[in-house]
Amino acid sequence: MNLPPKFFAEFAPELLSEVAALPALPGVYRYFDANGGVLYVGKARNLKKRVTNYFQKNHAGTRIGHMVSKIARLETTVVRSEAEALLLENNLIKRLSPRYNILFRDDKSYPYLKLTAALAQADSALPQATAYPRIAYYRGAVEKRHRYFGPYPSAWAVKESMLLLQKVFLLRTCEDTVFNNRTRPCLLYQIKRCSAPCVGKVSAQDYARDSANAERFLNGQTQEILAELEAKMRLHAERLEFEQAGELRNQMSALSKVLHQQSMEVGGDKDVDILAVKVQGGKACVNLAMVRGGRHLGDGPYFPSHVENASDAAALDIEAEGSVEAGVTDSTPVPAVSAVAAAAGKGIEALVLEAFIAQHYIDVPAPPCLVCSEAVDKELMRALGEQIGQRVTAIAQPRGQRRIWLEMAEKNAAIQLARLLAQEGSQQIRTRALADALDLPGDDSDRLDTLRIECFDISHTAGEATQASCVVFEDHKMQSSEYRRYKIDGIVPGDDYAAMRQVLTRRYRKLVEAARNSDARLPDLVLVDGGKGQVGVARQVFEELGLSLSLIVGVEKGEGRKVGLEELVFADGRAKVALGRDSAALMLVAQIRDEAHRFAITGMRAQRARVRVGGSRLEDIAGIGPKRRASLLQRFGGVRGIASASAEDIASVDGISRELAEEIYRALH
Repeated sequence: MNLPPKFFAEFAPELLSEVAALPALPGVYRYFDANGGVLYVGKARNLKKRVTNYFQKNHAGTRIGHMVSKIARLETTVVRSEAEALLLENNLIKRLSPRYNILFRDDKSYPYLKLTAALAQADSALPQATAYPRIAYYRGAVEKRHRYFGPYPSAWAVKESMLLLQKVFLLRTCEDTVFNNRTRPCLLYQIKRCSAPCVGKVSAQDYARDSANAERFLNGQTQEILAELEAKMRLHAERLEFEQAGELRNQMSALSKVLHQQSMEVGGDKDVDILAVKVQGGKACVNLAMVRGGRHLGDGPYFPSHVENASDAAALDIEAEGSVEAGVTDSTPVPAVSAVAAAAGKGIEALVLEAFIAQHYIDVPAPPCLVCSEAVDKELMRALGEQIGQRVTAIAQPRGQRRIWLEMAEKNAAIQLARLLAQEGSQQIRTRALADALDLPGDDSDRLDTLRIECFDISHTAGEATQASCVVFEDHKMQSSEYRRYKIDGIVPGDDYAAMRQVLTRRYRKLVEAARNSDARLPDLVLVDGGKGQVGVARQVFEELGLSLSLIVGVEKGEGRKVGLEELVFADGRAKVALGRDSAALMLVAQIRDEAHRFAITGMRAQRARVRVGGSRLEDIAGIGPKRRASLLQRFGGVRGIASASAEDIASVDGISRELAEEIYRALH
């Protein structure tokens, strides 16, 4: 590698030998630190040239130098093409969450609008649900026999589309069990939101026509639908079938009204994603707006992490790529990283946008056109097209309607980023104020960034379904992925002190044991929702576990339980502290306390609902195994449906005898 002697002292000989032996082939590389943590994942057209570039020069005093100094080992995977390397790189980034890659955390599943498949009507005098397609809000894995439209940017967008379909095409939204048990039309029929196929108010042929038109409407074929409806209306009028002609006229009027409402936001495009990026203050926001079937469905912001760290690493990769194309040797002088990035036309905005596209469309189907605020690498688009099996184009300088969409997305990205920066700034002020008020260790900003606070609350209804919650505040924000709920058992119902003792013991006994054997971290502060009594219980638990009592702070409600009059109670003997209604520290304490209360009460309500409908008892009935339980739930749509069914209805399920049905009925009543 022709490295200067000083570099050999900084890295293990095994690592340098491994770098020197890398092939000049396309592939993906991963850097690891001494503890096995993933530092960086990158792709390369030439693995040897790209990886060697990290070890060829002195990066001291830079973020990339900090990363390189931590590299203890590397792993590489050779692939057939650069496109294949790009896909593998971003799969690994999402799975491994390296610290020096631009990372978009997107754990949610996107909502879809589901149109169920129509099955042939069996021999029956009554309409059957399976013969009449249903529209529904849906999340989860898709089934090939049904049609799915989306993804949608939000649940609101799905429900808005469902409302349009109900107004224009009168499609049903009810569950199959409800459909099969109707004897008269529901309220939706009365307000002209459903054609009531459940009681035969519409023929199977007319309903099939409406469901087919709804599918075409979602695909953007609105003008064709209007033309066909008009032709059929005229035909009925010529035959003097004025009632049928009037129904078609009303449907056309409703559809025309919907199209008129959307005329300001639709263009010639049917399926387009609009992507705008804004970077400021070391933070970034990507705003994604979706157009499906020619309709603008709304947008949503995405905030990546590791933006500043990743910019240096990405620029170094650009430098290596440029040297490969130009045939630069190891002895050729190389320009500064920032100059290389600028020369390549790769600003941080483009890097963030490309990272979003590569990671987002791994799990979400990409439309054929992306309208972007920055130019996107053609190789990325080629790889994306190969992944989904169709050509995907990216337009960076759109015109007409696309330009309007992009400008709106850019404005929303700027607004969302400004809001994030304002929130983070205020949260940092609150964290500093709390650290000062309680004399917490935190003299520098780095220490405050890692200040960890855990808060506990107990919730129940007259002793029923007792739940304890633990929420975590760190890095100036609530860390919802680290929240935990604890089901409290074996105590006298309503004994909050015993519940607090149980949750604190369960929580910190494990953490103390883990801290002895690994790098598990204890919190810097433990908030308990309560006064002297709850703090006394916490003190006893911490004394038993050998933990410092200075960690415990109780949040005692003030006079009249008014917000802003809370006082802080300490377990180590310090006097109470009243921070004052306008205190930034009290605002942070109240925020964390309220979040713990919200998390506890939602868990308690869910647990109480399961208990009251017999959700836990169904599994305890002798003779009910996984298959029979699945059959019952599929037939009746849930435990509530089973509980409302008669013993005769339960016995009609395959595998359920009359005796077992009566036993199930008794257990649920």
